[in-house]
Amino acid sequence: MSNDPASGLLVVDKPGGMTSHDVVSRVRRLAGTRKVGHAGTLDPMATGVLVLGLNRATRLLGHLSLTDKAYGATVRLGQATVTDDAEGDVVSSADARGVDRAALEDALAGLVGEIDQVPSAVSAVKVDGERAYRRVRAGESPELAARRVSVHNLVLHDVRPVDTYLDVDVTVRCSSGTYVRALARDLGRTLGVGGHLTALRRTAVGGVGLDEAAALDDLTEGRLPLLSMEDTVARFFPVLRLDEAQAHDVSFGRPLAVDLSVGGPVAVVAPDGSFLALYEQREPALAKAVAVFV
Repeated sequence: MSNDPASGLLVVDKPGGMTSHDVVSRVRRLAGTRKVGHAGTLDPMATGVLVLGLNRATRLLGHLSLTDKAYGATVRLGQATVTDDAEGDVVSSADARGVDRAALEDALAGLVGEIDQVPSAVSAVKVDGERAYRRVRAGESPELAARRVSVHNLVLHDVRPVDTYLDVDVTVRCSSGTYVRALARDLGRTLGVGGHLTALRRTAVGGVGLDEAAALDDLTEGRLPLLSMEDTVARFFPVLRLDEAQAHDVSFGRPLAVDLSVGGPVAVVAPDGSFLALYEQREPALAKAVAVFV
């Protein structure tokens, strides 16, 4: 981690009961800057890895490869809710004690792979230009279209009876855009008893894990454990070190006569190693700026 308080990534272990924007607001106060953004929203109920960018790094967030995500989750079988999680009103109940482990594992296996998932009704997906959750709060029942997502694995760890319900602990590794709440809902539907999410903890996003995350309450004003811009780009992108003439051209956003030999963006750095810009191959032997940071 870098001691540079100006620009870089900050990985926070988001506590429950806060929105991702609440975390951004707290970090803005601690860092003394309005330029704080986050990648990969977490619901208020959820905890775990939240990646933030400060100052110049806010422009970097959209270019980072943060598509794969990992979670630990608890699903309650026998109750369905309007929100597919514990924050919504219960809409149906059933006795789930007859669900055995073999049936549970078969149902979980059916949710793995490339699947068409209907997002939760209270998601931020737009329906006719308005967020679905706003339509639900207005008393509507919006119909959301299924979206193709990838569930790489869904592993059963523990099953516990709670009255007539079953609490099921699983771990999930999935693509960005996958709703774990919707997986809980669909698991309950497949088993015929209904289900909803009661706990969710994001353990990793794009290779950034909980072991790198700082507890929000441990952060202090002016002393944030930032990953510097240089360390960030070295971690997420191929890096090309330029000579002085090339670095001068980059400062004006000019094309570079180079062959990057990769499909995605490359971080270009000055002779002293300082990060300058992201470039991408646009023509043979000619790379053009994607985003300039100097």
